[in-house]
Amino acid sequence: MAGNEGPGYGSVRLASAAGRWVLAVAVLGDSMILLEATVVNVALPTIGRDLSAGVAGLQWTLNGYVLALAALVLVGGSLSDIYGRRRIFILGVVVFVAASALCAAAPTIGLLVAARFVQGIGGALLTPGSLAIIEAVFHPDDRTRAIGAWAGLGAVAGAIGPTVGGYLTDAVSWRAVFLINIPLGVFVVVAAVVHVPETRDPTRAGGLDLRGAALAALAIAAVCFALIEASGGLTPAVIAASAAGLAAAAAFVAVERRARHPMLPLELFRSRQFASANLLALVTYAALGGVIFLFVAFLQITLGYTALQAGAATLPITLLLLTLSTPSGAIAQRIGPRIPLTIGALLAGAGLLLMAQIHPGDRYLPSVLPSLVVFGVGLAALITPITATVLASVDSRHSGIASAVNNALSRLGQMIAVAALPLAAGLSGSAFEDPARMAAGFPVAMTVAAGASFAAALLAWTTISNDVLSRPGTDTEPVPKELPPSVQRHCAVAGTPLAMSPNPRPSSRPPTAKES
Repeated sequence: MAGNEGPGYGSVRLASAAGRWVLAVAVLGDSMILLEATVVNVALPTIGRDLSAGVAGLQWTLNGYVLALAALVLVGGSLSDIYGRRRIFILGVVVFVAASALCAAAPTIGLLVAARFVQGIGGALLTPGSLAIIEAVFHPDDRTRAIGAWAGLGAVAGAIGPTVGGYLTDAVSWRAVFLINIPLGVFVVVAAVVHVPETRDPTRAGGLDLRGAALAALAIAAVCFALIEASGGLTPAVIAASAAGLAAAAAFVAVERRARHPMLPLELFRSRQFASANLLALVTYAALGGVIFLFVAFLQITLGYTALQAGAATLPITLLLLTLSTPSGAIAQRIGPRIPLTIGALLAGAGLLLMAQIHPGDRYLPSVLPSLVVFGVGLAALITPITATVLASVDSRHSGIASAVNNALSRLGQMIAVAALPLAAGLSGSAFEDPARMAAGFPVAMTVAAGASFAAALLAWTTISNDVLSRPGTDTEPVPKELPPSVQRHCAVAGTPLAMSPNPRPSSRPPTAKES
């Protein structure tokens, strides 16, 4: 199948066997990335003892993976739109699985960090494709529910990471944390080859925008490096990396404005919904990143939980995401995303404030569980509408790069939280491992994260349109004149729609006031 005109494009129903296979492949592929982002956290103390690694080495075991993924995810999204979402998705799974094997075999912390970096490269290739496949393949009437299932089940993978990591570390070895990706990856590759149709952006006439790709990767990598190193203070390296990142970002915008075939079409940001939903993702995932990073550590360091107990303590979030994410997508489709996003962010903030009230000696049921339940309900109300709004606000031919932008900002938000919250709470360096200082700093960090969540609620209420998910699609968007003649002829004869999103929008004109 050569492009969007291939069988299955925009026609697969969620309730069909074909739909279930496509959803399973997309969810399992993305789940490997989300699981790996959290499963390693619980294993870090054991890795440090086994490989004689210091704090810096352990930080880079986490951050090297996230840095590579965040820096290259825009490139992965562009490649998937150009060369085929299924093809780049499969390539990403293969790279990720190979790197996982290298992580499991690493004899030193340096080699482990290098293998984690390669894991991030694989994740950057497969992450945008997993969501873009859903957007391109499913029937418009089923897309929001499919995205809800994808977001909810994927979030479950991230949420159960601490539990899985704790069990494997205690019962087997920290190396098993990486080995679990091998059988899962093999299954995903085989299922994708057999069951997932190929789709791509038929309007992309050129290859990869190399200058744009290089500048985007440099900008994101430099900013991420500065955030990671900021825990050591405002050093010359942090200042230089920040300056390099900002300069590369400015150059990227200038280059993309003039490029014939830009990697990131800047007209996407003419849609206020696209820009607002991505900003909302940045703020929301910053709050979430603080919980993922600090809560499990707080339970172990201050409350005395084992690795397995700390991981299992977060299971209520997993259950709530599994139960509520798909219904939240259906509710957002019915009444609009503004109210679910606002209420979800408010609940998440309330849950974070409850976490700030947990003190040494508190028991799980009366003190810890209520905060997790409130936070989990809020999170389940947020994830699906954010993702659905991002994709509904652009033409589906841009789904790969739109997904990549959303993923890059989500990862950047989490990295900001990992860098900034310990600084704000006075938990840098050795203070992080001190039970008393963790007990004093954790409430501060959760209060700051709650503030970010409340800011997200305000942003959602004031900027997100209630009809963005329900605008009728015509499926008859005229073929742009710049399309290759062969594509124009095919669309004219076969009536193939070029924009299958709920909000198709010709790229040759800016959005109207209502559309914005």
